[in-house]
Amino acid sequence: MNGLQVEVCFSPALFPHYFCEEAHVVVIDVLRATTSMCVAFMNGAQSIIPVGTVEALRHYVGTGCLIAAERNGIPLDFADFGNSPDEFTAERVRGREVAYSTTNGTRTIQMASRCHEVYIGAYTNFSAVCRRLVADGRPVILLCSGWKDRFNLEDSVLAGAMAERLLDSGFTSQCDSVVAAMALWSAARPDLLGFARNYAHLHRLAGLGIDRIVPFCHTFDLTDLVPRFDGKALVAVRS
Repeated sequence: MNGLQVEVCFSPALFPHYFCEEAHVVVIDVLRATTSMCVAFMNGAQSIIPVGTVEALRHYVGTGCLIAAERNGIPLDFADFGNSPDEFTAERVRGREVAYSTTNGTRTIQMASRCHEVYIGAYTNFSAVCRRLVADGRPVILLCSGWKDRFNLEDSVLAGAMAERLLDSGFTSQCDSVVAAMALWSAARPDLLGFARNYAHLHRLAGLGIDRIVPFCHTFDLTDLVPRFDGKALVAVRS
């Protein structure tokens, strides 16, 4: 993978086949982790520690960190709150460090951590992420968090939108997954929320009574902040 190449990886299970130490990785988890991370920084969070397992997360209890965590969409019983963007209010997170663990997104961040840079991507910081990647001038892997190592639509559609923007900005690709992701984006773009009704995860969230956040999670460009993983925690950089 050389030069300004962009690839899309549809699942963390496939990531070993895409791994490149020189690449910049954008972790995508539209519903809901990467959207919530962007909101947390919009509302003044100091940092976010992505934690892969429930067992590891328990070590942060009583340390002064806020605990945000869920599994299968349900907040953990020892967490301060779960994984929806509207829970990361300024009153809760401003100036605070958050230890954060989710079903898919946070372990995906840990998996990508050996690449050159790891950024967090969502619709909410779409243009900021793309600007950052263009300015960096490195090969890019758009890594979809998926659902328990399986393909999902919501992350793949956003990856297609980002890939299209990067190709329009001088990147190139020889990746079939880019073509597939862009085809999904092309199908979804005329009515993004209508297309979202196809998402299996939307129906999971509806079953839990938390599908209210789906429109927000598909809102473009609410912030110019890009969460960046520094090897221990996510911190916000401005693009």
